[in-house]
Amino acid sequence: MSKQLEVLGPDTKCCHNVATTSLEAGQAAELAVAFKALGDPVRLRLLSMIASQRDGEICVCELTPAFDLSQPTISHHLKLLRQAGLIDCERRGTWVYYWVVPGALDRLAGFLSF
Repeated sequence: MSKQLEVLGPDTKCCHNVATTSLEAGQAAELAVAFKALGDPVRLRLLSMIASQRDGEICVCELTPAFDLSQPTISHHLKLLRQAGLIDCERRGTWVYYWVVPGALDRLAGFLSF
């Protein structure tokens, strides 16, 4: 399994809300990585493409043609999304399939909710 931030891992319970709870320094640093990953238009589009799949996953072979970027650049963006704990992947033969980590987006949305 890829390295993911503890705060966004599947077993993490996030009860923090921007309007009701102040974060500790470590929690803020970990959340900032996820929000920073979403601050790039390419990564935001990649996450949107992955999250919008009916069966919950997508092959990298379907992601790459949607961008006017090289395959290594797309892989770099996907790596940053994985490191932020937002997506995960699995190699199947030649191809890699990506999906959104369950609950990761809900935890980010919950933090921003009022």
